[in-house]
Amino acid sequence: MFASLLANPEAARSDLYVFCDGPRDQAAGAAVGEVRDVVRGLSGFRSITIVERETNLGLADSIIEGVTAVCAKHGRVVVLEDDLLVSPHFLRFMNEALDLYKDEAAVMHVSAGAYPVEPSTDDDTYFLRVPLCWGWGTWDRAWREYRRDLALMREFGGHMRREFDFDGTYNYWEQLVLNKEGRIKTWFVFWYATLFLRGGLALFPRQPLARNMGFDGTGVHCHPTHRYDVDLSPDAIPVAPIPVAESAGMFESHRRFFRSVSPGPAGRARHRATKMLVSMRRART
Repeated sequence: MFASLLANPEAARSDLYVFCDGPRDQAAGAAVGEVRDVVRGLSGFRSITIVERETNLGLADSIIEGVTAVCAKHGRVVVLEDDLLVSPHFLRFMNEALDLYKDEAAVMHVSAGAYPVEPSTDDDTYFLRVPLCWGWGTWDRAWREYRRDLALMREFGGHMRREFDFDGTYNYWEQLVLNKEGRIKTWFVFWYATLFLRGGLALFPRQPLARNMGFDGTGVHCHPTHRYDVDLSPDAIPVAPIPVAESAGMFESHRRFFRSVSPGPAGRARHRATKMLVSMRRART
């Protein structure tokens, strides 16, 4: 991830913040130490600030605290997790988009990643109601609206739940329910819920500039699959003003895609079993 980020010409003019979570148990200590050795050896950015947690916050709290801190200091943030591969044009796109829409209240999120859908727009960028966290950015004015608050579920009427689930094609509402029951602890679905309830939109490039590499079986929160594989755009993606409204064509493309990948009850059971087997194999090794 760092190597691909350093291939961006803008990296040398960028301030890098690295948040290293503490090990979740004694067994993870050595791996966390190896990661920190890599981070301490970094160079090539304008400045590097490393935050090494003494305790394990977990993904959700680590993301929330890191984004909050950087937004408060700089007014905006570009966020990368460690299993991403980005294009050499990634930072240019993110910076141009964050500049162009900085005062547009309805635009709350910029995604450099994209789902593997067939583009149904001639524009270089488009808007959707649902964000994507595989290489993304936002502004302090939007992030201040973020609510990781189960009380927001009461703001959803019955018809809104289907809209939230992308016309009933993906189980976003179920993720809120699982958080409420304490079975998972995530941050992203609450960010999406915040956008949804505020009428906010996420900007996407027509072709992806970031790819999630964690679906190869190494990602803790990603089960092995090729469904999300994308080819990074070989060219820069221009960021020009477009109407701030959800793209009807791209909504339909994503609706079809979500329907194709969203598991039913049997699929969810297989997914849980696969994650359990992966965890058991890791425990043995």
